[in-house]
Parts: sequence; C-alpha cells; structure tokens
Amino acid sequence: MEAVPAIPGALLKWLARPADVVAPGLLGAQLLRTTAEGSVGVRITEVEAYLGESDPGSHAFRGQTNRNKAMFGPAGHIYVYFTYGMHHCVNIVCGHAGIATGVLIRAGEVTHGRELAYRRRTSAKNDTELARGPGRLAQALGLTLADNGRAFASGALELRLPATPAPAAHVRSGPRVGVSGEGGTDSYPWRFWLEGEKTVSPYRAAKPRRRSDG
Repeated sequence: MEAVPAIPGALLKWLARPADVVAPGLLGAQLLRTTAEGSVGVRITEVEAYLGESDPGSHAFRGQTNRNKAMFGPAGHIYVYFTYGMHHCVNIVCGHAGIATGVLIRAGEVTHGRELAYRRRTSAKNDTELARGPGRLAQALGLTLADNGRAFASGALELRLPATPAPAAHVRSGPRVGVSGEGGTDSYPWRFWLEGEKTVSPYRAAKPRRRSDG
C-alpha cells in the first residue's frame, strides 16, 4: 500500500481557519506541482474565499456531494473541479473536517518551470497569460480531476507560504468574479488580489444563470 504523505504541521495549523481569513495570507505564496514532465511553480496573486454551506456562492451551499466532498476537509488538501466542459480549477481546503471552506486560486505568476508551462498553455502569448485566471493556472500547473483531494507534502504538491505577509496597503478586495445571485454581490467581498500585478484576472460580473466558480 502506498504511504500517505504527511502534511507539514505548521502549514496544517495555518490552514485550519476559515477561508476568508486564510485567503489574503495566500497572496505571495508559492504553489508548486511536480510530475514526470517536471516542475512548475506559481506565485499566487489573486484568490477567492468560499465558506461552504453558509455561502450562497459556494459549491457546498446545498451540502456535500460526490463532486464537492474534498471541500469538506480536512485542511491541507486541494479541491479540483471541472467547469464548462473545458477548465479545471483548484481550491485550497481550509478549516476543519466536516466544514466546507476553501480558497479558489484565481491567478499567479509562473516563477519556474516556465518552458513546461508554455507547453501546457500553447495559447499563451506571453508570461502574463500563463496563469492569469483559474483555468489557465490549473493547466499551467498540470492539475486535473486526478489531483482532487491530493494533500500538500514535499515533492508532488507543495504550498510555501511567504516569509512575510503581503503589505496590507498592497492587498485589495471586492466581490467575486462571475458568481451569480447574492454570493456575487458586495456583501461577499471575498476576492483578494495584489494591487498592480499584471497577472490578476479582470473582474467580470456573472452572466444570467451562471453557476458559481468556487
């Protein structure tokens, strides 16, 4: 039987909080994925928090399903889903087991493994486009549904928190992108991004009848 990787204790403790608390602290963190093809690392520049059954914008708003069960914890894993028949998106699971709370990684800057990222993202015209948007980011990292529920550990999947948090003066917040209904309003200002970063994706309000992305 394959050994289950151990999630670093300090990281697990840091993630064991609500997603809206964790989310801004992920700005500037490094998300790294290693496969047989090689390694790609992304510096996170944009995130969105989702608070499960108390959040009308969350996939878990109506409870646990086969699709979203990874979101119910424990912390230290990822929740990957497939949307619109074309994109994978990755969320970092936070909080405690049984409570669905997670952070959608919306955008980042590819910091190493750029050549491999370009091979995966053949439509990217420049470095800025490599991981600008949640679908592009997951593609650049090579994350798919096969990684749903994968734990952070040394090697295949790592999350390296910044040595110092992003200065509050550089962090912006606002409504989440493309979320329909109440969950996409100013009442849920749970999108966080680093001001001035070119990799941050543009804001888009929800289209009619569009489902949430987190």
